[in-house]
Order: sequence, then structure tokens, then C-alpha cells
Amino acid sequence: MKPLAGLVERLRESRGFQHKSDISRVLAHLPAGARDVAIGDDCAAIPDGDGFLLFAIEGLVSDFVQTMPWFAGYSGVMVNVSDIYAMGGRPLAVVDALWSGSAQAAGDVLAGMTAASRVYGVPIVGGHSNVRSEGAQLAVAIVGRARRLLTSFDARPGDALVMAVDLRGRFEEPYPFWNASVGAPEGRARGDFELLPLLAEDGLCVAAKDISMAGALGTALMLLECSNAGARIDLDAVPRPPEVDFERWLTAFPSFGFVLSVHKEHVGDVLARFASRDIASAVIGEVDPSREVVVTRGDEAALLWNLREEPFICAR
Repeated sequence: MKPLAGLVERLRESRGFQHKSDISRVLAHLPAGARDVAIGDDCAAIPDGDGFLLFAIEGLVSDFVQTMPWFAGYSGVMVNVSDIYAMGGRPLAVVDALWSGSAQAAGDVLAGMTAASRVYGVPIVGGHSNVRSEGAQLAVAIVGRARRLLTSFDARPGDALVMAVDLRGRFEEPYPFWNASVGAPEGRARGDFELLPLLAEDGLCVAAKDISMAGALGTALMLLECSNAGARIDLDAVPRPPEVDFERWLTAFPSFGFVLSVHKEHVGDVLARFASRDIASAVIGEVDPSREVVVTRGDEAALLWNLREEPFICAR
């Protein structure tokens, strides 16, 4: 077994961690007065009547759009839908901005978007296209609504860190995308995602993030940073598919995956909710006030990030 310290160093240097840490460098140039909403959530949440309007946007890396245009289009919708549900909301509609070198290439991307639109029941209501571009680029934006929020800012010391992930999938080679959505039985994906707003509305959880390009540990790190907290995370407790390299799994970007901070008295109910939909879930750690994220495996322990000394996504 590879030493834990080496695994941690490789995670810190991974593409997913690097892309997320770029956020803090960009935000450092944003004037403080321009930050009208908290930075670090999966969506911007705008109070509206008895709930919140949710807005999010995702850009797809160009090599992915170029080599897997259909699945890139599908993913553009899927990841935005996941962001809305991660906030305790339900999606209403998406729009896209698509640059491609031909109408045929654009058609492949749009076919994937259309398929995901049907799977998740979210209409595509407009967008922008350019079929005379030298490169392939895709961005998809979404609007949704929440009655009660799940946020990145409400994890508290003493909470259990819970990871929930759909293991009924496969990697989309050569990328780290764990696809448990395409080909799933009709209605399953929407029913699984509906767990998140119900957890919020039933008062069982107030803090969550969907697992993104930084993998489960990077996502937990973002949640903890926004909440000014730390944690010890037990790698042996992480739900994982059989016969998949564990280090690769830690960098996976799943079609259904969340890290939640749950008050201890609600843990049993939350795990039972996921189990009722055949979603793997487990307590993988405990939130503490240290602002250090430490990972353990057996008798080993290693510091993943010291948030007191180094920001991850939040600019100082």
C-alpha cells in the first residue's frame, strides 16, 4: 500500500484540486463591493418571497467537449442540475453558450444536452451558438428554486461528515467522470436527486456540496473552508465501488455524489433516506474547529490542507 503522505501530495497536485484552487486567485481580483452574495456555494441564492431563486453556471473543459461532445453536452446539464439540488433546490430551466467548428459538432453537443434535459425534466429555454469557432467550448447556466437552503457555510463542529454516492456506474474513459446517469432506469435520476431538497425541507440537514472535479476530499475541503471549520476524514470509511483503484476514486467526479454536514441526531435518518434509493452513504469524518483537514487510513494520518495558512477556494 502506498504511503498516505504521498497520496495526499498527489491529490493536492491533481487537476481537480488545481482547478478549484484557481478560484481563490481569480476572486482576489474581484472588488469586495462586487460580492453581493456569499462566495463558495454551488449556486447564488437570491431571497425571493418565501424561498430562494438559485442561479449557477458551469463551463466544460475544451478537451472534453472536443473528444466527447455528446457526453459533454449531457454533463453540462447534469452538473448544473446537481448544483441546484446540492443547495436544496429544484431546477427550473437551463440555457447554453456553445462554440464549435461546424453545425455537425454543435449538433452532437446539443443532442447530449437534449438527452439530459429529458432525463432530469429540465427544459432548455435558450442560449447562444457559434459554429465558426476554432475551438470547442461549452457553458451551461441554470435557474432553480429552493424552499429551504443547503449551504456551504453551515457545517458546525461536532457534525458528522456524510458522503453519499451512486456506485451503480462506470468511468467514462479516459476521464475521471463516474457515470451513473446515462442508461439508468427512467425516473431514477430525478428521484435520487429529490432526496436533497427533502432533507432540507424536513430539517435533517443544512449544509451540503455536490462532489465536483476536486473529488470527495476536495469537495469536503471546500465545504469546511466556507464554514471556517476543519475535520478528520477516515479514508477507510469512504464508500467506493468494488475493483476500482481507490486513488483514482478519490479524484472521481460522480454524476450523483454529495458531501453533507449532518447533526449527530439526524445521521441515522439521513443514511436511511439514501439507503431507500440504493445510494451508498456513510459517515466519513467529524467536523471540528481546527480549520485543518486531516485524512487517516488505518494507523496513518496526513494533513491534507491547513486552511488557517492557505486558502483553497476562498480569497482572503
